[in-house]
Amino acid sequence: MIVSPSILAAKAETLTQECAALEKAGATWIHIDIMDGVFVPASTFGPDIVAQIKAACPSLYRDVHFMVDDPATYALPYIRNGAQSVTFHVENYDEATIHQTIAKFHEMGLNVGLSLKPGTPVEAVLPFLEELDLVLVMSVEPGKGGQAFLPSALEKIAFFKKEKEKRALSYAIEVDGGINAETGALCAKAGAEILVAGSYLFGKEDQTERVEALLHE
Repeated sequence: MIVSPSILAAKAETLTQECAALEKAGATWIHIDIMDGVFVPASTFGPDIVAQIKAACPSLYRDVHFMVDDPATYALPYIRNGAQSVTFHVENYDEATIHQTIAKFHEMGLNVGLSLKPGTPVEAVLPFLEELDLVLVMSVEPGKGGQAFLPSALEKIAFFKKEKEKRALSYAIEVDGGINAETGALCAKAGAEILVAGSYLFGKEDQTERVEALLHE
């Protein structure tokens, strides 16, 4: 299991220190949620955040999730600052533009993921599975942290695991939203391989135990 702490739940003044602590606890990825206030109501970090994390914790894999209106354009400064994997939403574009955007990011040397909102059917992602490095199942409505886990995500995770095995594909299955030891275990059982956790990890004194609980799902 890969644990990817979400900086959406972090305090700006202690972000890099907590990232370093979570890395020491066993996290190997860091999940960077970028919102533009258009695709979702909230807005978050500028491109400098990626460079800050890269400088403070260079061995953490920088997993950047774009909840923005036009990721093909919006992502470029974040990529220049050190994003390693970029995920955008299937709801962003029509099918042809999604294929083009995946190819564009691959040409830049990035791993590419596609995400879907809780209300979006899994069939929307099917045309792209053979091109993807990652599928991100949202288990909350994108836009803010601290929401409760939506159990409907488990069926989607299981669906993408089945498709992966059926087609002999290698994309990773990631889940984001409301993840803790209990929901993480359910996601792992359904087929998730990457657990994104924010408020469960950041600001907690027992971070090591919490990371270990997720790692051993």
